[in-house]
Amino acid sequence: MVRVRFAPSPTGPLHIGGVRTALYNYLFARHNGGQMILRIEDTDQTRYVEGAEEYIMNSLEWCGIKFDEGIREGGKYGPYRQSDRKDIYAKYAQMLIDNGSVYMAFDTPEELNELRAAAEKEGKTFIYNFSTRMSLRNSLSISKEEVDELLKNGTPYVLRFKVPENRVLETHDEIRGDITFNTKEMDDKVLMKTDGLPTYHLANIVDDHLMEITHVIRGEEWLPSLPLHILLYEAFGWEHPKFAHLPLILKPSGKGKLSKRDGDQLGFPVFPMQFNNNGEMCKGYREDGYFPEAFINMLALLGWNPGTEQEIFSMDELIKEFTIERVGKSGSRFDPDKTKWFNHQYILKKSAEDVAELFRKDLDARGVDYSKIDVVRICELMKERISFIHEMWDETRFFFETPTHFDEKFKKKSCKEDTAEVLETLITILDKCSDFKPETTESAVKAWIEGNEWGFGKVMSPFRLAVVGEGKGPSVFDMIEVIGKDETLKRIGNLVKELRSC
Repeated sequence: MVRVRFAPSPTGPLHIGGVRTALYNYLFARHNGGQMILRIEDTDQTRYVEGAEEYIMNSLEWCGIKFDEGIREGGKYGPYRQSDRKDIYAKYAQMLIDNGSVYMAFDTPEELNELRAAAEKEGKTFIYNFSTRMSLRNSLSISKEEVDELLKNGTPYVLRFKVPENRVLETHDEIRGDITFNTKEMDDKVLMKTDGLPTYHLANIVDDHLMEITHVIRGEEWLPSLPLHILLYEAFGWEHPKFAHLPLILKPSGKGKLSKRDGDQLGFPVFPMQFNNNGEMCKGYREDGYFPEAFINMLALLGWNPGTEQEIFSMDELIKEFTIERVGKSGSRFDPDKTKWFNHQYILKKSAEDVAELFRKDLDARGVDYSKIDVVRICELMKERISFIHEMWDETRFFFETPTHFDEKFKKKSCKEDTAEVLETLITILDKCSDFKPETTESAVKAWIEGNEWGFGKVMSPFRLAVVGEGKGPSVFDMIEVIGKDETLKRIGNLVKELRSC
């Protein structure tokens, strides 16, 4: 059975790049009838951020990404938090010690920093590997007696992986094809820290093996770690899973990886939900008014191509169509305007009743009385003009409140010397209408205009100004049906008074 995992670190809010990784894992698993696991990788306690773990799980839940196993779901391969698996890693670290794949390094951070600084002065880079390890303080370069003495004295040490010298590694990536690495370019990574906790590399490999992960789908930034991970599987004598490294999400300019700073500077979120990161509030798509379906739809197409012109996909449709072969190798440019477009499409997909239900919550929060107003009809008329529910109020305010002033620029353009007189006649025409349905009022007003051989702008522009207070909105006859005869005649009368007083 296909088994994949999403394994974030609780070091802050979950970037949309991480959400996309989780989404692609989820789509791949469901498309292949497999299982999806959430594992929290918190071995780096120095970078742990309070509340981040809960935030990650809540964000993925909001996105509609569901897990078969995890901290909340449970499962037979737990625990699913790495800090709860410390004893497991110690056992496997000992296996690597016993088979000679790792060695103890007693070098202090200060000593290593001095070596790095010295190399930099010479325009070089210090690497802890086959070319330097024998000149440093570790269990390969010193005698067993010295090692025993250091251990007896409680001298701190780390476990480093002994990378073989100048070996060519050939492997296959499900997205990038065949890849070749040379171990001469690798350093001897730390696998176990002085605090007894494993680093990402050891814990990741052990957990993926024990949890029977068949496919590792992760970001491109982990591609340099791939040769080490393959060597670790080899050192344990295990078969490694299939790997797929996803392309980067690029800045709107197309140059460089999308970062939190880009969102801050350009005014769009890069996190699924709002997060208070040590007093710094990070914007979220949920709080900005995005539907989770629109957010996920946008992310799915940010790297994956369905091979058709279709752009709007439900989660079920994505599951049906998704294949890893159609994920591109190149980075995908993030387009904030396109993201808004997706949300607009999901507004259009919703019924007027569904939009009205959401809009009523906004009206309630504003303390607006809508008991005598057809909110559903308003949403029917206006939903195609908005991208977010929170934009509805500014677009529809005139339905709920009589305009208190008139846009000067539009008034100057639409009102002439005889406009007040024309509007007074309009009041009479509308007052005589048997009902206020759009077809009735439009027929009566058009017949009157045509009978006088006027241009429609002579009446309709000031008519719109009277009803709305400015030159916007849908059909005037649709609008006045909603606000009713009495309110319509009152508003036209208000504009007449305004014009008479000038």
